[in-house]
Amino acid sequence: MADNETPENNTPQQPAQPPQITNRIIAQYVRDMSFENILAQKGISGDATPDIQARVDVDARKRGGDDQFEVITKLNITSKTKEKGETLFVLEVDYAGVFQVSGVPEEQMGPYLMIECPRLVFPYIRKLVADLTREGGFQSLNLEQFDYVALYRAKLAAQMEAQKKMQENQPVN
Repeated sequence: MADNETPENNTPQQPAQPPQITNRIIAQYVRDMSFENILAQKGISGDATPDIQARVDVDARKRGGDDQFEVITKLNITSKTKEKGETLFVLEVDYAGVFQVSGVPEEQMGPYLMIECPRLVFPYIRKLVADLTREGGFQSLNLEQFDYVALYRAKLAAQMEAQKKMQENQPVN
């Protein structure tokens, strides 16, 4: 009898199939947005060649529905002059996606939500930022894809460091 046959009927067993992962975007929307055109408000002297700095953060939480999660990408983009460091504009956007995710093992749900889900809505965030900067009087800002894996790892490292500091600061009985 072969190793993959059962003794009852001598038929080969099917290898275990990995669970089928499904991910459906239920909704996506701007939770919060602010665009400040400092150049128009105060004016800038000299060369206004921009130096763009973007910070991104991702957060996820379970929603009330079956297998529903809200994933929020938070962007903070600041444009300053290269010459003097004067601020040209500040753009802050919290962009949310509501996802229905199933088939992902529980221990992999965190990375899946923080990496894969933001990748799915990134093209919409990119368009929103390009449109806002253009309509704000600047050249359209076309964001490069963020490295969500690196962001996730950095967030994990920061959480582990915070836990370590809390443990060090607790009094010993």
